[in-house]
Amino acid sequence: MNRYQTTLASLALTLSYLCAMPAHAAREVAGVRFDDQTNLASQALVLNGAGVRVKMIIKVYAVGLYVPHKETAPAGVLNQSGPKSVRIVMLRNVSAEKLTDALMEGIVENVSPADLRALQPRLDELEAAMRNAGEAVKGAQIQIDYLPGIGTRVTMGGKPLGKDIAGEDFYRALLKIWLGEHPSDRNLKGDLLGQS
Repeated sequence: MNRYQTTLASLALTLSYLCAMPAHAAREVAGVRFDDQTNLASQALVLNGAGVRVKMIIKVYAVGLYVPHKETAPAGVLNQSGPKSVRIVMLRNVSAEKLTDALMEGIVENVSPADLRALQPRLDELEAAMRNAGEAVKGAQIQIDYLPGIGTRVTMGGKPLGKDIAGEDFYRALLKIWLGEHPSDRNLKGDLLGQS
């Protein structure tokens, strides 16, 4: 083989290797792009699934769920240790009151009365912080992160809404809004679990 043929063969081998590698393309839902991977608390997270919250035919927000490793069963996501992140992008303007009420209703529908009593002081903190944030306007980005050893951090536009809220049980209750027995949107539950 001459030098030209060797270079060509090497190039062909490199191209075939690159084509065989999995693509790290983003997923787009309702015009919102969710990267396949992100980092949180110095750990790589993967996009478990993404979808749109629809209420009475109205698209309210796009949401992506990031976890350490993909799971298709609700229990697998809820019981997964490590950092997790829910990324929400508003598709329409929603008042702080309506958004907060929807979150609280989702939690009440999916936790036991005993768990609700244990969570209530922390839910009150979250509710006060969200109501003070004002309207979530179209395009606003809300991030709900779980940071091990720290707790739940909620940000809007990169700015914290209140202080971090302790307890992995609290974050698990938040996830049940979308992944619980009585999710806010059954189609969205399937999307976040990567079932569609």
